[in-house]
Amino acid sequence: MTGFDNEKYLKVQSKKIKERFNLFDKLYLEVGGKLFDDTHAERILPGFKKDSKLEMFKELKDDLEIIMCINANDIEKNKVRGDLGISYDTEVLRLIDNLRRLGFYINSVVITLYNNQSRVKEFINKLELNNVKTYIHTFTKGYPTDVDTIVSEEGYGANPYIETTKKLILVNAPGPGSGKLATCLSQLYHEHKNGVNAGYAKFETFPVWNLSLKHPVNIAYEAATADLKDFNMIDPFHLEEYNIKTVNYNRDVEMFPVLKNILYKITKSDIYKSPTDMGVNMIGNCINDEEKVIDACKKEIIRRYFDAMHDYKLGKTDKEVPERIKILMNSLDITEDYISCRKVALNKKIIKNSHIAAIKIKNKTICGKETELLSPVSSMFINTIKELTKIPDDIKLIPENFLKPILKNRPKSSIEEENTLQLSEVLIALSICSATNPTIEKALENIDKLIGQDVYITYIIPNGEIKTLRRLGMNVIMEPVMYSEDKFIY
Repeated sequence: MTGFDNEKYLKVQSKKIKERFNLFDKLYLEVGGKLFDDTHAERILPGFKKDSKLEMFKELKDDLEIIMCINANDIEKNKVRGDLGISYDTEVLRLIDNLRRLGFYINSVVITLYNNQSRVKEFINKLELNNVKTYIHTFTKGYPTDVDTIVSEEGYGANPYIETTKKLILVNAPGPGSGKLATCLSQLYHEHKNGVNAGYAKFETFPVWNLSLKHPVNIAYEAATADLKDFNMIDPFHLEEYNIKTVNYNRDVEMFPVLKNILYKITKSDIYKSPTDMGVNMIGNCINDEEKVIDACKKEIIRRYFDAMHDYKLGKTDKEVPERIKILMNSLDITEDYISCRKVALNKKIIKNSHIAAIKIKNKTICGKETELLSPVSSMFINTIKELTKIPDDIKLIPENFLKPILKNRPKSSIEEENTLQLSEVLIALSICSATNPTIEKALENIDKLIGQDVYITYIIPNGEIKTLRRLGMNVIMEPVMYSEDKFIY
């Protein structure tokens, strides 16, 4: 049994959204987090499928259309989605392409907080070449305190109206701060002005409203957003209205009084008594093995800590970010060694006088060290598929005389990469050899068994290695140490 019932989730989540949009002529549903490729949810809820939300929306496909939002400042600054390493504007194009291929109707892209940023025009040209309508929204006059101005022709009325025809309009974005809420409210203003009973709701996966404040699922969300300085809290409005404790995050709670006033001024109704009321998330009802979920969450929090330390080491974030995550680890009484293969790898590093990559499979830690030809990750991968296939240690899957020409003739891009073959190159070599070697073919059949496994490495590996491991479905944990930092390397 997995920790999460994905089939149940698809059913109850779809039902909940249908119930909500049946209250209105149109529903603008702000979709927080990732519409697909939700790898965070997949990691902390074993059994959750990363494209579950998309699968659920496929059932509603005939009733919905999609508006994408992107902040003009994020375009200008070339903001990058960390897990994929691509810019927000590129991510919008990727999302649109994938959604169209699946048969979803993309209404348009809204560029928010526009203020003559120079790179925006170039992005609009790309959208037009892909037959995507674009709309420009500037800063809303009066926001956030002057509700009378906000809900007027000078405020939301100054934005162009986006014509929609479906009953359900998903409003999504490549990341936080993209203007989804403002776009929804602007549309509500125009719809009600035209006599359409349009409503708003929020589909935010985390934090989970009906789990406890200190549940590891919710703490894992805080770790994931440590750089945004978000934190979870009890929804005071829900507690006062219903005497029920629910969890929300600080920005939604802080903004609710303003949002409630705006919604009332637009719709002349007061259906939401709390931030929790606005949500439609049912993910908390589908956990079926608490112990497995808690274990997965603890590991995720530690991964986030190592990622933050890695970014701090490279000057990409402030020290406060890993410190905040460390406090969350302390609250759950866990340390870095909760990743069980870490101690083994660090000990091997000293014994072998080499960097180590390690993975734990079936209660056995398998390591790989740097060799004359292979990176630690490549060695670990070969050792792992040999173990899974029960191939003896003394048998070499790939002959050295096959690997040496690859290393000799490939383009050189860094000192480290000159010395050893990366995992992507080893995979190609194995694939070629498998055509004539049944043993390698059999070994490669075990790759799927590595999905969801943690790989711990004693140093910061190149981006190419990280991407390959992630493409294979593995989770990467790196000690915040540069390749040549330790004296033993010399």
